[in-house]
Amino acid sequence: IDGVKPITSTLLPPGNVPQDASLTLEQKTTFVFVILLFIFLGILIVRCFRILLDPYRSMPTSTWADGLDGLEKGQFDYALA
Repeated sequence: IDGVKPITSTLLPPGNVPQDASLTLEQKTTFVFVILLFIFLGILIVRCFRILLDPYRSMPTSTWADGLDGLEKGQFDYALA
């Protein structure tokens, strides 16, 4: 047991007190950017679930309620042929 070295942490410098505990400007900028990306991702997820739950609400009414480009009710069968 005479030749055993004590286990030291490689993350902290010797002395148990970090030399600079505050974040650098680059780290703060990165942290803010990641937070903004998570907020944007959350907004997109909520929007996608709203579209999946009610797909016709987000669609303009003119695209599905106006009919078939000028066809009258009786002409639909002829348009299929």
